[in-house]
Amino acid sequence: MTASAGPRNREGAADTPPSVDCAEESALPHLELRRERPLLAVLAGIQFTHIVDFMIMMPLGPQFMELFGIGPRQFSLLVSSYTLTAAVVGLFAALYIDRFDRRHSLLALYAGFLLATLACALAPGYHWLLVARAAAGAFGGILGASIFAIVGDVIPESRRGAAMGTVMSAFSLAAVAGVPIGLVLANAFGWRAPFLFLTAVTLVVLIFAARHVPRLHHHVHHAQGRSAFAQLAEVFRRRNHLRAFALVAALTLGAFSVIPFISPYMVSNVGLTLNDLPLIYLAGGLMTLFTARLIGRLADQHGKRRVFVVVALLSLAPIVLVTHLPPVPLAVALSVTTLFMVLVSGRFVPAMAMITASVEPRLRGSFMSVNSSVQQLGSSIATVGAGLAIGRTSGGSLTHYGTVGLFAVAVTLLAVLIGRKLHSAAPG
Repeated sequence: MTASAGPRNREGAADTPPSVDCAEESALPHLELRRERPLLAVLAGIQFTHIVDFMIMMPLGPQFMELFGIGPRQFSLLVSSYTLTAAVVGLFAALYIDRFDRRHSLLALYAGFLLATLACALAPGYHWLLVARAAAGAFGGILGASIFAIVGDVIPESRRGAAMGTVMSAFSLAAVAGVPIGLVLANAFGWRAPFLFLTAVTLVVLIFAARHVPRLHHHVHHAQGRSAFAQLAEVFRRRNHLRAFALVAALTLGAFSVIPFISPYMVSNVGLTLNDLPLIYLAGGLMTLFTARLIGRLADQHGKRRVFVVVALLSLAPIVLVTHLPPVPLAVALSVTTLFMVLVSGRFVPAMAMITASVEPRLRGSFMSVNSSVQQLGSSIATVGAGLAIGRTSGGSLTHYGTVGLFAVAVTLLAVLIGRKLHSAAPG
């Protein structure tokens, strides 16, 4: 199988991205592996922007609570509106996404995400911001599914763990650069500034995506001649797919019951200042920038299931520590939050490689859309549930965060049990 090169200009460079017709042979052929790097860089860039868009809400929590006069429950709605609409739209997209070239759907979704992010920057108040966040989630949530489907299509199984680590290192880059820059801009120019900055970055990445993402349409003919609901029914009919959905749900519940309230807890209970918050994301992001790719390589070398189980079990300690932390010096707080970011985000690297391999290529787009919906719905439930559980004393300290941490430990153990039973659908 080869990739069609398309028309060429005088210098011999392709004027249009090449078409990739086969998913399970290294769709970007071995003699052209150099094309994997710019593609993965673009996908990581898209992942970076929509992760920053989601993450920036959490460290801005103390500012939004004060500015809009809201409590943890209203703030949790502001965060979960993104994930809730992402879950609903993802289920709808699962009916049709495999009927389109992955390049076209990715670019269309990313353009919609750009406009929704701009709407966030221009929102006049809390309720309009809530609507704009929901719109951003409608586009941003499906972007993740499209990215992982493309990685599954073009990267062979032998290198997929490392590729997932590269794409998911966007989380680290978001923590190192995106969130701290956003916080600095918010402190200097107001809460709208991070969204304006993100809109500009998204526009630049969109231009590069239009150039480097190849056509991916081999899967389309499998969806032709059958109803969209039959395609979706086949996704849900397979027991292994249900295990994959359960795995991502458990991992997401275990992460996002804790993550949205780290910043408010660090300020209200641990004694950090608003100016200290960027350091949490900077320190954690710098470490995960290296560890995400390391964990991916280890998963390729020693087995994705084995590495997942080890990292997931190791993540239990920082979950307990970060949710029970008393007032401590800044250095201690940073050590705990950094360990939390490294291990909690790190367990997703082998897990996503396992999940992507659990489905046949012809169902991968629909499967990953459903998987994204499950992930976003789990995030929404976790955030709202934690917001309902967490209270506030008259002095402003948060209560019951430790109980939330114990819940996260329990669902992480459940994820380990589920992950041990997940298997690959076919060589990919």
